[in-house]
Amino acid sequence: MIRRALIAGAGGLGCPASLALARAGVPELTIADPDRVDASNLHRQLWHRTSDVGRLKVESAADHLRQAFPGLRVQAMPVSVGADNALELFHAHDVVIDGTDRAGAKFLLSDASVLTGVPLVYGGVLRMSGQAMRIEPGGPCLRCVFERPPPPELVPACAEAGVLGPMAGVIGALQAVLALDGLPRPEWARLVVVDGESFSQRVLNVRPAKDCAACGPTSRGRLSLIEPAEAQCAS
Repeated sequence: MIRRALIAGAGGLGCPASLALARAGVPELTIADPDRVDASNLHRQLWHRTSDVGRLKVESAADHLRQAFPGLRVQAMPVSVGADNALELFHAHDVVIDGTDRAGAKFLLSDASVLTGVPLVYGGVLRMSGQAMRIEPGGPCLRCVFERPPPPELVPACAEAGVLGPMAGVIGALQAVLALDGLPRPEWARLVVVDGESFSQRVLNVRPAKDCAACGPTSRGRLSLIEPAEAQCAS
């Protein structure tokens, strides 16, 4: 049973994930995000309203969550989850939801999951497609799938490339489902890929990479968190 979940990002993924977790009865949520609500966010970030523009996203999301679920305990943290606080935050929670939209931040969260043994639910959305995967202790991590983050200039952020609002909602809700699925499967993970253009979904079984720089046998005891070159943003 999940008692406390950390959501890194109060944007297009973090908002629907927090709603789904609250509806599932998770009693305590921590939301971390340093950004403020922008009018361009409103089509995909369901907790925020026009009246919230300019407010910290965590304050807006926390207020609306408390109104919808009076018994829910919500901690709002206007900070990024980075190399200086990730390990402490992971250890304080049962599961972490990746609601960022920068590749470097996603890899940092994956490495923190490997180091702490706290499950992470990775998620990503771009235009009309998205994907999600639960990273378990002893199982494959994000580096087993993608090896290393691409150069920042090759991966546009949501604000640059665009995101179909409902697709962010689909992936965020899927992340909540994966967070609630507590059956450990260290030998493999499921990478769920959703294509909004073809209305199709694929589930790929991912196995640990023997030469993984984070969770492979040769990397044990040598992994350390490295702050991504770009700042964390919420999708």
